[in-house]
Amino acid sequence: MGRSEIRQLFMQHYAKMYRVARTILYDEQESKDVVSDIFERLLHGQIVLQPDTVEHYLLTSVRNQCIKRIHHETLKRQLQLHHSSEQLCEESEDERLADVMEFALTHLDERDQRIFNLRFTEGFSYEEIAQMEGISKVAVWKHLSRLINRIKEHFNPTEK
Repeated sequence: MGRSEIRQLFMQHYAKMYRVARTILYDEQESKDVVSDIFERLLHGQIVLQPDTVEHYLLTSVRNQCIKRIHHETLKRQLQLHHSSEQLCEESEDERLADVMEFALTHLDERDQRIFNLRFTEGFSYEEIAQMEGISKVAVWKHLSRLINRIKEHFNPTEK
């Protein structure tokens, strides 16, 4: 299909194609872009039209392109929402962790603070903590169990 034929199709069908796109997208520039993209594909030979189905094909193409754009925008918004909710979740987890650390510093005695930090900040095992503190693994477990219960009671007083 030559340039003059495409120019003639453009003059003949542009207004109708634009109205269809505008009805679906409610956006003037997006509608113009959709119609222009279709004619660009015609110019580059990516679309071959049959003479008896030209108008139907062009209008269907507009509808399909509009649906693709809406779908793409919806996915983009969902990704943005998901990303922002992940950030909020991470921020609230960081805040909770900071609150727990502050509680440990202000409400626990020195030995409990050391055991708490060794386990939850430094990541030492019960056995390693027991050796450092000169107590048994069971004693470490009891300390940590008691500390965790105190923290739970402080931050979730209604839960038992």
